[in-house]
Amino acid sequence: MYLIFRCDCGRATYAKEGVVQKKCVCGKNLKVAERRIIAKTEEAKNAAEIVQELQEEKYGGALFTTADKL
Repeated sequence: MYLIFRCDCGRATYAKEGVVQKKCVCGKNLKVAERRIIAKTEEAKNAAEIVQELQEEKYGGALFTTADKL
């Protein structure tokens, strides 16, 4: 089971159930048991997709292109 939650910085992340701490990309160590769980899923792939959707919802969709198209 994977738990999806947000850091204090606003970034969504996930951790496997039973993990005590998770480090956010902002550098903060998060105690998973103290976080408000947004969603749960069985597979890591689904957790990553949910995190991506939450990030796009908060910050907008990412637009990726190659250098030759700039």
